[in-house]
Amino acid sequence: MPPRSSNKKLLLIGASRGLGLALAEEYLKRGWAVVATERDASTSRLRHLTGACAGQLEIETVDIVQPDQVAALRTRLASRRFDMLFVNAGVKNDDRETIADVSTDEFVRVMVTNALSPMRVIEALQDLVRPDGTIGIMSSGQGSVANNTNGHYEVYRGSKAALNTFMRSFAARHADDARTLLLMAPGWVRTDMGGAEARLGIEESIPNLVDIIDAQAGKAGLQYLDYLGRQVPW
Repeated sequence: MPPRSSNKKLLLIGASRGLGLALAEEYLKRGWAVVATERDASTSRLRHLTGACAGQLEIETVDIVQPDQVAALRTRLASRRFDMLFVNAGVKNDDRETIADVSTDEFVRVMVTNALSPMRVIEALQDLVRPDGTIGIMSSGQGSVANNTNGHYEVYRGSKAALNTFMRSFAARHADDARTLLLMAPGWVRTDMGGAEARLGIEESIPNLVDIIDAQAGKAGLQYLDYLGRQVPW
């Protein structure tokens, strides 16, 4: 069955695999036109979606840790307008490493990829989003400072907490903006990064996550929500 028709347009940053790929597939099923990015075409699974989406999918290549590539993407899309910009980016270090163990280079890699680069993308591409549109980022429940009662995954947690703080600062600087701002926590999902022991399958997380994102459309201000629509404590 072909996807149902929609006039909505999504710019999805980071859709090569895992949650980003699943987001692209879900929005294509819902009839959205999707411009999705991959970092490296040789390892991306995004192109597997092109055969079934009747021209709804456009693919761009960008490495978000390279500001010049983000700027070039902005130039290529300058005449376009989107109903939603959603940034999905995430790496992690060895789960066993604490702050005492992690090397400076590895710490910087995680922080730049998970916290700095997504916000640079938001800053660079925000003007492509319609005045009543949505700007969202894939965060994590592990970014909650209040919920961190057992430690573990320290560097990853820190990167997502930093991301959340940067997005709160962005929201404060744009307090008069009518657009919807979202930090989304997808749950612990079985992906290459989440691992085989994760609690949720992609099919349990992403369709629900998309339902929640779409239900927030038109609500100004920033929210930090999980895949079931529950507010995550900061």
